[in-house]
Amino acid sequence: MTKRAILAVAAIFIAWSLLDFLLHGLLLQSTYAATAHLWRPMDAMNMPLMYLVTLLVAAAFVAIYLWLVEPKSLGTGIRLGLLFGLATGISMGFGSYSYMPIPVSLAWSWFLGTLVECAVAGAIAGWLIRR
Repeated sequence: MTKRAILAVAAIFIAWSLLDFLLHGLLLQSTYAATAHLWRPMDAMNMPLMYLVTLLVAAAFVAIYLWLVEPKSLGTGIRLGLLFGLATGISMGFGSYSYMPIPVSLAWSWFLGTLVECAVAGAIAGWLIRR
């Protein structure tokens, strides 16, 4: 099970990194440009820290799946992902909107992007770690 858990963490990290690039690097590029006063310049962003955070959240997600979810299956993995995505997406999108002057479209994008990313993570965990 340990090998599969490590593989799941790595696969989720890669999937999230690719989806983040798609969402934030491509799809939301014009929104970020229009709200540039809210963000650090690219050269001031701490990318190693961002990747470390992504890796640690992927590890925590897999640990929750391993220790708290039964039965281990694709379906339960996806359900965990949707629930995890709902909780973190609301916080990321609308929690941020409540105190930051971001457009509501960005709040929705962060919410939906997080929901999709977590559903993908659940599918990966459920597929790789099943009984």
